[in-house]
Amino acid sequence: MSKVIVDLEPKLLWKYFYQLTQIPRPSNHEEKVQEFVYNFGKELGLETLKDEVGNIIIKKPATPGMENRKGVILQGHLDMVPQKNSDKEHDFTKDPIEAYIDGDWVTANGTTLGADNGIGASAAMAVLASDNLKHGPIEALFTATEETGMDGAEGLKPGVLQGDILLNTDSEDEGELYVGCAGGEDANLRFTYAEESVPEGMVALELAITGLKGGHSGMDIILQRGNANKLFFRLLQVAYPETGVRLASINGGSLRNAIPREAFGVLVVEEAKVEPLKALIDAEFALAKNELAKTEPDMQLSLTSTNLPVELIDESTQVRLTQAVLACPNGVIRMSDNMPGLVETSVNLASVKSENEGKTISIACLMRSSVDSAKADLGRSIDAVFRLAGAEVKFSGAYPGWQPNMDSPILKTMQGIYEGKYGKIPQVKAIHAGLECGILGGTYPKWDMISFGPTIRFPHSPDEKVNIETVKKFWDFLVETLENIPTK
Repeated sequence: MSKVIVDLEPKLLWKYFYQLTQIPRPSNHEEKVQEFVYNFGKELGLETLKDEVGNIIIKKPATPGMENRKGVILQGHLDMVPQKNSDKEHDFTKDPIEAYIDGDWVTANGTTLGADNGIGASAAMAVLASDNLKHGPIEALFTATEETGMDGAEGLKPGVLQGDILLNTDSEDEGELYVGCAGGEDANLRFTYAEESVPEGMVALELAITGLKGGHSGMDIILQRGNANKLFFRLLQVAYPETGVRLASINGGSLRNAIPREAFGVLVVEEAKVEPLKALIDAEFALAKNELAKTEPDMQLSLTSTNLPVELIDESTQVRLTQAVLACPNGVIRMSDNMPGLVETSVNLASVKSENEGKTISIACLMRSSVDSAKADLGRSIDAVFRLAGAEVKFSGAYPGWQPNMDSPILKTMQGIYEGKYGKIPQVKAIHAGLECGILGGTYPKWDMISFGPTIRFPHSPDEKVNIETVKKFWDFLVETLENIPTK
């Protein structure tokens, strides 16, 4: 399989990509790949350094006659997302990726491929190793631990790089140039509840909301999909006044950057009120299902008998929690004024989970915006809702957005190059998700930045694949862009 992959064009890029697939590099286990890239730079005789957070920086002088061009930073991340099918035996900290050609694509056998962002990193390595390209000063920045927190981008110090233009290689649709992205911040909310015993004559039911589509909380938020947490507490609020139903536990949603597609909770109610409870919940769920008929055709509700719990969440906390979840902003907050069709600001009410041992209920929200002040204002709204409800509020993990600059000089240069090569103007887009450009641009605010790449499908999943033809187009476009970087 490897021999076939390294014979693809451009051979130098695919050679380095195959080598990367043989080095385990899941996020937070990047020592081997960092050592590999560091040694690669040293062996080429280029200035190479590793900073304190694990970023590798390799600098290549301009080719003769190109010394007066603006400096270019080629940037991509070295880590990959470790996901595999349940029937696949694979240790991402030890085993190589089994990459192979499948028609027009390169994919992997039962695991993520690591084309995100291995192709971009390989392209930078190929530029550094090539002796027949024309380019100005090059600085290749291979960042660490992008997938789980953008640690490398966050830790990059000012003054280390001298270039003027950042070419980020972490986009996933050939023929598109990205000029903006959302910043993000986590809102971490916590209720502490008192334990209450279960009264006599009560029965327990498990309420389960399943079958929602979920999805990426940035890319898919515009699709207006249902939020399982919102639905759960909507049903609880409708049923509580007439039945006195009590909440014993809640487990809704999972990852902070995933729209919650399931929510489960244990309810306790007087035995005589079981049927009225079911009727109220069924009726309200039917209304919600009708509202979401187009976006959530497969959403399901079940309310089944279960074992009586030992304790209940105290009634005051239950009421305040319910009201806070329902009042919490969720979904698209504002669309962009600068780019039609782009979400500017959103929030995902990602998870609501009770912890019996600590008597706490934790709520996680991920806020996104390409306008930092709008994100801050959204945070104040969430803070106000949950403080009024008596919850503890903390914010963490903030990273800046990247506001689109439609007058960007490198954008105009690359648009002209692409049109000349392929007979059409590339699409200019922004993404409502995090790119390292937002963080890097905060540290180096004078950089002119573009993100682009080949076509990659189903990243972060075992179905990940990269289109072979678009890798060649991406490379040719990169080479001609470097040759036509404007003068200082």
